[in-house]
Amino acid sequence: MARQHTAPRPDRHGLRLDRIDRELIGALALLAEEEDYHRMTRYGAPRFRDHAQYLDAAATVLGTRTSEGRRTRVGLLDPEEYVAFCAGSGLDPGSAGSRHRFTEHLVETGATLPYEGRPLAELLPDLAHLALRRATFAYAGELLDAAGRCEECGESLARAAFDRASELLVAACHALGAGRHHLVCSTSTEAGPLLAEFDIETSPGTRPHPEDSAALDLTTVLAAALAAGLPCGLVVRTSGPDTCDAVRGWRLREHTLRPLTAAEVFDAYCTDTETGEPIPPEPGVDYRAAPVLTPPRTPPHEHGRDGEDAEE
Repeated sequence: MARQHTAPRPDRHGLRLDRIDRELIGALALLAEEEDYHRMTRYGAPRFRDHAQYLDAAATVLGTRTSEGRRTRVGLLDPEEYVAFCAGSGLDPGSAGSRHRFTEHLVETGATLPYEGRPLAELLPDLAHLALRRATFAYAGELLDAAGRCEECGESLARAAFDRASELLVAACHALGAGRHHLVCSTSTEAGPLLAEFDIETSPGTRPHPEDSAALDLTTVLAAALAAGLPCGLVVRTSGPDTCDAVRGWRLREHTLRPLTAAEVFDAYCTDTETGEPIPPEPGVDYRAAPVLTPPRTPPHEHGRDGEDAEE
């Protein structure tokens, strides 16, 4: 897309906003953290008095483009990801052209959001959440890729795990009943925890679609746990009119999700995961036993390990 060249515009600090404008290619990769900002200035990124002034200048340029009717997509510039991208692409990380190519890469991989005039203080957390989702999806995909094939029948274990995870998610949503549900699937890996969230409002006949973005993330994390034999759990918080929120959960075992008791759900929610210390229960929350799931078919490859077996 051809850029419109205008005379440099000084901001109120006497800095030239074209330092940011030169980085724009219809999209802008922002440095959200001060540490990231200082690291990238060593690679030639626009330098300002400090990180706060950099964000202020970026917001001014983005606002100006919006007022002029020009569309801009915004992503996060993570220095480690950027350096790795340059190394893999044979690019010089100190070149503005390399930063442009990385920004194009973010757009191509769905790692940007349209800028619609919101303050950066509101937009940056959404970008961080998007980046976390991408990283989670990528690592879960690596675990699935490493699963290989069943030694007995030759079937792709990743494909079988994904199909089974999709069935389990559909079964869980059917079992929850009507209401607004926030589902969280988490598993532990050597690289740290993986977590995915999914919101759905159900009524009779409602079913989730694993091809939907958030449902796909959760299905992939659950499938990775199935394929790699990792401990995994699914917890759901249900909200409804004139009722307390209800929390229920399941543990992955024997290729299915086994319901947690009310006491197990209470312990999970009311224990600090880092210290193991008890946390006061949240007012207005009812901890309940989860319903038993009835997936439509027998899970494949029952000779394989699952998360509960891996703990033994």
